[in-house]
Amino acid sequence: MSTLLNYILSKTQLPETSVKNTLDLLHQDCTIPFISRYRKEATGNLDEVQIGAIVKYKEQFEALEKRKTAIIKALTEQDVLTQELKQKVEACVDLTTLEDLYLPYKKSRKTKVETARKNGLEPLAKIIMSQNANDVESIAFKYVKGDVKTVDDALEGARHIIAEWINERTDIRNNLRKQLERYAMISTKVVKTKKDDENAQKFRDYFEWEESLKRIPSHRLLAILRAEKEGFIRVKIEIDKIKALENIDRRIIKSDNACADQLELAISDAYKRLLFPSLSNEALQKAKEKADESAITVFAKNLKQLLLGSPLGEKRVLAIDPGYRTGCKVVCLDEQGTLLHNETIYPHPPKSDSIGAIKKLSTLTEAYKIEAIAIGNGTASRETEALVKKVHFKNDMQVFVVSEAGASIYSASKIARDEFPNYDVTVRGSVSIGRRLQDPLAELVKIDAKSIGVGQYQHDVDQNKLQKQLDVVVENCVNSVGVNINTASTSLLSYVSGIGPKLAENIFNYRNNNGVFKSRNDIKKVPRLGGKAFEQGAAFLRIKQPKNPLDDSAVHPESYKIVQKMAKDLKVSLDDLIGNTALLKKIELKKYCTDSVGLLTLEDILKELEKPGLDIREEAKVFTFNQNIKTINDLVSGQLLPGIVNNITNFGCFVDIGIKESGLIHVSNLSDSFVKDVNEHVNLQQQIIVKVLEVDIPRKRIQLKLHK
Repeated sequence: MSTLLNYILSKTQLPETSVKNTLDLLHQDCTIPFISRYRKEATGNLDEVQIGAIVKYKEQFEALEKRKTAIIKALTEQDVLTQELKQKVEACVDLTTLEDLYLPYKKSRKTKVETARKNGLEPLAKIIMSQNANDVESIAFKYVKGDVKTVDDALEGARHIIAEWINERTDIRNNLRKQLERYAMISTKVVKTKKDDENAQKFRDYFEWEESLKRIPSHRLLAILRAEKEGFIRVKIEIDKIKALENIDRRIIKSDNACADQLELAISDAYKRLLFPSLSNEALQKAKEKADESAITVFAKNLKQLLLGSPLGEKRVLAIDPGYRTGCKVVCLDEQGTLLHNETIYPHPPKSDSIGAIKKLSTLTEAYKIEAIAIGNGTASRETEALVKKVHFKNDMQVFVVSEAGASIYSASKIARDEFPNYDVTVRGSVSIGRRLQDPLAELVKIDAKSIGVGQYQHDVDQNKLQKQLDVVVENCVNSVGVNINTASTSLLSYVSGIGPKLAENIFNYRNNNGVFKSRNDIKKVPRLGGKAFEQGAAFLRIKQPKNPLDDSAVHPESYKIVQKMAKDLKVSLDDLIGNTALLKKIELKKYCTDSVGLLTLEDILKELEKPGLDIREEAKVFTFNQNIKTINDLVSGQLLPGIVNNITNFGCFVDIGIKESGLIHVSNLSDSFVKDVNEHVNLQQQIIVKVLEVDIPRKRIQLKLHK
């Protein structure tokens, strides 16, 4: 019987001690960010990806054990559980083998087999399977009674029973699985009545398609399955049927008599009615799971890059949500993203009051001491950017174009209503655009990650697996950056290690009722925030301008005494030690090692003391599109244009070049050499130069090449 530890070791090849200690920490309700950052000695310096793998296989093992328990209970209730069968069930290390073992005992609805058994035809089936009888028809005649009217009826019923036995044979099922795994082809045919449907045109590449199921890329399989779901195509899985039947024949037929003829018919029936439908669906499901995993990985990488996008920081921002007929919604925000002012300007048609809009922008930037302008990248974005650049500001003004993806989702959400109960969705959307510039992470955590506008077929994959992975990504990003507890929203706080939604609300309410937190010790005063939550979360929560400078660092409170001893040994204050590279170099770390604190933790502490609370993200950079390119009609092959990577997939990346349509750099156009991983060549939000290769105006498709 496999243990949890052995199961994980077989799946990960990680050191046994590391896995064992990590499991112990997980059983103590420690979080992945906490374990990877503050328990390096115990885990042997495993990172969050490796610890995440341990968590994943732990959950898999627990699901397997739960299913074993249910099956053993069902077999016991049926009074068919032998010691041998129990041992086989307990020895299973995967769900597929487990379900195959249970297959003969599953209670099924009334079937042809059940009817045949009730008609007393099982002994006849056993005689045929033994393959010793030459005159099968004479033997079958003895079973012609009751509902069995003829010899043919008797033989057919016996074959139904034999077909079920064949279907339940693990060796036959596994052999057919291997054939499907190696040789299955997936093919598609358009539904003729839907061929000219406007919505079907985006799938027209798959109106007639055939490809190896083993080799089909994830994005293509997900596109095909979506097209099938929407009723535009039919999908078929096929293998060499003759070869498959021959393989089964070799395992079943051992004679050359009348029994063999009956067995051949039973094998054909078992294959067509039971084996192939079940196992081809299983093969397609496995391919879908593999495609899901690939798409989820792509989405997770994109989300991480987006969340860790460059923040402008604590600066006053004027944000504009552009529009034509309804005008441009303008908001002014202070350094913490608090709404100071909002109104609407109408610089574009039909009102075309550009002079009034320019005057208003000039007045607002001066009145609210604005340091940067954020413009949403939706409708009328380019025209609004051009207008802003005509304004003569008294001070230097940085102008940024910011992605609006998901802003409308946020503006209509409960979070937005709670934040701005007295403002409509347009004002909330503009605030979101401005705050995204100040701190993308703090703002984007408020939006359902699937709506942020990056990824590949995220709505077609397993939603539970996707959500779980995205939650892990958000949690890792939030904790790698750290959170200012005195300005963070409940959404942001809820992702802090050990906190969660309920404690986040308690922190928020405590702050509102009692004023700002002045030290990390104050966090312990929050209702229901116990010792465990404090241990898991305190080091990720920062206090700005604290009495103890360590409260604004990633040094864990449990290590404060070590740092204080370092300062005391050097005969300096904590303030003098922090950031003083010369003094820090004098520290002999080995002197401070204990049973629980080793060199790995001490090295982390020293790095943090050099630059406490350093934001790992790059600073935001101003970017300008080619002002001559306003629509797809302005593009011609050979042009070199500035662009921003706005989505990454397995087959390439999409680039915003300042018009409605994003262009695609296919994986083959990212480099002259083979590209294994798109992320090795470009990052989300990266500013790049692209070359226009091809423009398909009717299909609104733009092919680009990365210009080195």
